[in-house]
Amino acid sequence: MDIGLFHMPLHPSDKPMSDVLAENTEKIVYADQLGFSEVWIGEHYSATTEPITAPMMFMASLIPQTKNIRFGTGVICLPNHHPAQVAGQAAQFDHMSNGRFNMGIGPGGLASDMELFDVLDGTVRAEKFAESIGMIKQIWSQDPPYDIKGKHWHIKLTDNIIPELGVGYMQKPLQKPFPPISLSSMSPDGNSVAHAIKQGWKPITANFSPESTVINHWHKYVEGCDAVGKKADGKDWSVARNILIADSDAQAEDWLLDPAGSDFYYFDYLWKVLKVASYTAVIKPIPTMADDEVTVESIVKASVIYGSRKTVIDKIMSLRERSGPWNTLLKAAMDGSGKNRERERLTMRRLAEDVLPVINAG
Repeated sequence: MDIGLFHMPLHPSDKPMSDVLAENTEKIVYADQLGFSEVWIGEHYSATTEPITAPMMFMASLIPQTKNIRFGTGVICLPNHHPAQVAGQAAQFDHMSNGRFNMGIGPGGLASDMELFDVLDGTVRAEKFAESIGMIKQIWSQDPPYDIKGKHWHIKLTDNIIPELGVGYMQKPLQKPFPPISLSSMSPDGNSVAHAIKQGWKPITANFSPESTVINHWHKYVEGCDAVGKKADGKDWSVARNILIADSDAQAEDWLLDPAGSDFYYFDYLWKVLKVASYTAVIKPIPTMADDEVTVESIVKASVIYGSRKTVIDKIMSLRERSGPWNTLLKAAMDGSGKNRERERLTMRRLAEDVLPVINAG
């Protein structure tokens, strides 16, 4: 098993942007030093709580500060961008990072962003997502002329081409034929997990999903593998979880339920946002529970792997046994205000130095 980080990132709405960038930079550099294999950064345009608008731009600043960690977009919300721009920017970042790029894509999940980019209609959003990635891959697979017609975009570059000068030619990624593509999934039914496998992409299970969703995603993973005649070994499946490791189980639970704790803040925020969006099933401990039966405490206890080092090892191994042999465990990165910074760093260090070796030795 490998370990990585997944940053929405989520912070208090009044936290200065400069502090957000500095905090996430410090955490990623530390993760690289600890041997974390990859990091993912989310993209949001219209929430001060989730303030990074251009994950590739932010991650470019980290390339010279790190040695081995791979950089992933978590995710590029394809309906919000012109496909030619995404193709060009992703190709450039792949070269800048010397091939340390994982291209996470998705239709988007923040309603205010959907309104901002006029893609609130779910059918339109799904159409634009599928059309965009198809166009991006086609751009990367050929030289001009380009005349790629879709329902929502028409990429045309047929007249202004000067081959001997390179004019009209679009950049291709360093990794061939293109960077690894990943698709995140938070739905309890997990159909996007099977879709990802069928497309040759890597699925990522969202960290705020309860364990029942992780288990169901394994079944969808197997379904996708069966459909394309692929061995379901879990090597291309990542599972994100909130993780908190303390000296004892009791201390971990105290940190977990601390109203000033970052995990509690994270799930309290998500629960409120998802209630407004009428999409609470993705985070409930049991998807069929009524909303008024759910408390933040019940969500936290169901979705966070917490405890002493031994307890966390047992919980991770138990979840893998019940759900399937996912290859990469992505620790969800939490806000580092106050005492949370040291709790985060302690958890990261223990995960890398105490937990991972035991799991891999088993």
